[in-house]
Amino acid sequence: MELTQWARPNILQLKPYSSARDEYSGEAMVFLDANENPWNQPWNRYPDPLQRELKKKVAQLKETDPSLIFLGNGSDEPIDLLIRIFCEPGQHNLVQIEPTYGMYAVAAGVNHIAVTGVPLSGDYQLDARRLLAAVNPATRIIFLCSPNNPTGNALDSAEMVKVILGFPGPVVVDEAYVDFSRKGSLLPRLSEFPNLIVLQTFSKAWGMAGLRLGMAFAAPEIITLMNRIKYPYNLSSLTQRTALELLDTEARKEEWVHTLLTEREGLAAALASVPCVEKVWPSDANFLLVRVSDARKIYGLLTDRGIIVRDRSRILLCDESLRITVGTPGENEILIRALHDISRNEPF
Repeated sequence: MELTQWARPNILQLKPYSSARDEYSGEAMVFLDANENPWNQPWNRYPDPLQRELKKKVAQLKETDPSLIFLGNGSDEPIDLLIRIFCEPGQHNLVQIEPTYGMYAVAAGVNHIAVTGVPLSGDYQLDARRLLAAVNPATRIIFLCSPNNPTGNALDSAEMVKVILGFPGPVVVDEAYVDFSRKGSLLPRLSEFPNLIVLQTFSKAWGMAGLRLGMAFAAPEIITLMNRIKYPYNLSSLTQRTALELLDTEARKEEWVHTLLTEREGLAAALASVPCVEKVWPSDANFLLVRVSDARKIYGLLTDRGIIVRDRSRILLCDESLRITVGTPGENEILIRALHDISRNEPF
């Protein structure tokens, strides 16, 4: 079955909104087609709804074709769009690993879609057989996050391929942290798996979280459906122009990644020496999941010192765990000193 046949019939039949910039996108002497204010150049003009120039740049960067790219307001926009394309509200469900990024379930809930969570193994790894066993006739989409948030580890690629081959519908692999992983990306294998959709972002390694710029890579037919239902001007002119400028600084991005990887290893070793730290999980991301003596208490004591980490202790399989982003060398040193001080002065 072609993947588009998994889409909701009303989406396949939907006539998309046609904006002025969809109907004419070239150069002209006078623009009188979009009811724009004629002053305050260039911000008076609507942005390119399909981000053509930016997509060419991204395609070069990712060594792929622009027809395979959707650009969205962070990764959250394509997550929501994919659920709306494939899942009929109140009828269908999605399957995901547990624990994982919380927005899959939130977007599903907003769209009235049930979520089936399949727990990872004790070392936070994927068991394809168990996950596929959770699929039923109402399942329309599977979400995998690798490297996973909040656990930090990359999922076994062979197990992910088993899921992609074992489920004929869309399998979304969210690679938001892939720049920090030596395990590689599934993006080069996109043509091998017609049902694979890969998400990536410029928020993490590229330091563009404030721009809200995410990427989805998929077969052209799926990209067409995503463009059909997105809001016409989902990325502002400011976002597109700034991203084009920042994408010329790849050498700086690589330097940041190298520094963060070095700091990640040093921070993991330093955390392991802190008395209140019980375990530091291996990471393929720019953060560490750390089990401590009393997560809620230590979180509060760090907050009192102006150090903010993330308490993940209420999440499945993350008992007494904090998620700690790798910071600058100075920030990491401040954190370690504070944790040693807490260990000396607080009973656990």
